[in-house]
Amino acid sequence: MLHQPRTHEPPPDLQPVRRALLSVFDKTGLVDFARRLAALGVELISTGGTARTLRETGLTVRDVSELTGFPEILDGRVKTLHPAVHGGLLARRNVPEDLAQLERHGIAPIDLVVVNLYPFEQAVEQAPDDEALAVENIDIGGPTLIRAAAKNFFFTAVVVDPSDYDAIAEELAQHAGALTLATRRRLAQKAFARTAAYDRAIAAYLERRLQPAAPEPLPPRLTIDLPRVQILRYGENPHQQAALYGNPERFFRQLHGKALSFNNLLDLSAALRLIDEFREADPTCAILKHTNPCGVATADTLAEAYARAFATDRRSPFGGIVVVNRPLDRETAEAIDQIFTEVIIAPDFEEGVLDFLKKKANRRIIQQLRPVQEELDVRSAVGGLLVQEPDGPLPPLEALRSSWRVVTRRAPTEAEWRDLDFAWRVVKHVKSNAIVYARDRATLGIGAGQMSRVDASEIAVLKGKREGHDFTGSVVASDAFFPFADGLLAAVESGARAVIQPGGSIRDDEVIQAADAHDVAMVFTGTRHFRH
Repeated sequence: MLHQPRTHEPPPDLQPVRRALLSVFDKTGLVDFARRLAALGVELISTGGTARTLRETGLTVRDVSELTGFPEILDGRVKTLHPAVHGGLLARRNVPEDLAQLERHGIAPIDLVVVNLYPFEQAVEQAPDDEALAVENIDIGGPTLIRAAAKNFFFTAVVVDPSDYDAIAEELAQHAGALTLATRRRLAQKAFARTAAYDRAIAAYLERRLQPAAPEPLPPRLTIDLPRVQILRYGENPHQQAALYGNPERFFRQLHGKALSFNNLLDLSAALRLIDEFREADPTCAILKHTNPCGVATADTLAEAYARAFATDRRSPFGGIVVVNRPLDRETAEAIDQIFTEVIIAPDFEEGVLDFLKKKANRRIIQQLRPVQEELDVRSAVGGLLVQEPDGPLPPLEALRSSWRVVTRRAPTEAEWRDLDFAWRVVKHVKSNAIVYARDRATLGIGAGQMSRVDASEIAVLKGKREGHDFTGSVVASDAFFPFADGLLAAVESGARAVIQPGGSIRDDEVIQAADAHDVAMVFTGTRHFRH
């Protein structure tokens, strides 16, 4: 049977704030907020380190232990879990029986709770295998305070985010120390969202710990709770509204230029995933357009890598995105500067390079802070979400060769092995059907997103030859198997001498025979890399 309200008298629109309980881990902005509360005559009640911080600035603070008549115990694990606190939070001000009970037990109402929680998520991220540390950072009293105050939002306000301090202080000043019901309701929604996300993070961590040797990669129920970090001007097209959610600041930061657009963020994500394939490689540069690479190269210097990547396709890079795996030097920056490049990404920038690049206001400059780490790849589908494990970066060639299989009479030369490894890393970041020709660790031609694999090969060769490239002695990578020998023969006719592909076609024997007939080396990886 459902609990029924004791009264149907409407709650007040304006609720005075006479008494506030402050207990926070993150003390950002706390002192200024507390001063503004005190200036409005609000009595401050606090705990432990929060109380010390406030007293050190000269504020008058009442300890929770004085309110409860009981000291903090268990190293602070128990301090606010007491009827003197929760009675003051949960009392309904329009129910006479509640007010009478408060008076009978000497409990004063608490009108405002300011709480943020132990940093469980950060503790788990920094030390995922330290279970004792994770447990110590599970907050109990904080969520209980938050939920109690949020449940009673008809009369009590709760603030869980320091970014709300200024707005709350201004509204209190505007309404002579009172908050509106609309504000209390909004704060309650935000509070419940925070405790829900907190509990989900704890549950997800414990689920991973249940079977640490073989965790279930895809949870039986998927819950996504991410903060909105940016309203975008529009989505893929101007008539679509869009926003960015999550924690992108973990992986990159913008150093210059206009705010990133929806399409910029898609391109940036593709660029970061691609360059992570070459994190330990020699200087490498990739140029992308609409999430597809239009040129990639590895060389002795970044300047040479950029020149060779750009040479793959000189038309497409205009308005594109450039990413490198080394600190960007002045010579390379000056080469990039010769055409309009919308986004430049590097792990760092040599002295003076940033100042040089910042001369163009409409150029976005991004610093990559760490490799991309994704637990799940999530995409929308009609009626739900498609979820898969990410297709992460490949290990070094030495490790790959032990699992790859040479299926032709002729094995690749060492130079061909190096180029096959390079082409395979690139092709897995090209939209399917995908074909990549390469030589000397540089792309010669890229065919992306075609319905026919032969078409993808022909487009790659057509674009490469338009730039004057000779495909003789090249290698070719295909993201999925050649269903017929015609795809391989098209590559051979273009000059390819070694092929890398997953294998697995019912006509693999025909393809292998065609390769042997033309003295072409072919490697089966056993792994497909479709990108839709």
